[in-house]
Amino acid sequence: MERATGLLAMILANQARDPKKRPAPYTIADFTPHDQDDRPISLEDAKATWA
Repeated sequence: MERATGLLAMILANQARDPKKRPAPYTIADFTPHDQDDRPISLEDAKATWA
């Protein structure tokens, strides 16, 4: 579910991105911080990493 939501966020962010302010496009990794780790993570641990 996180990957699907991250993909939608990436698409919307790239549509609204100003290439002069941010020349590099957003990637799905920008919106899915826990996707690279194969270990399960609890909701409490995920919330602790949110800004």
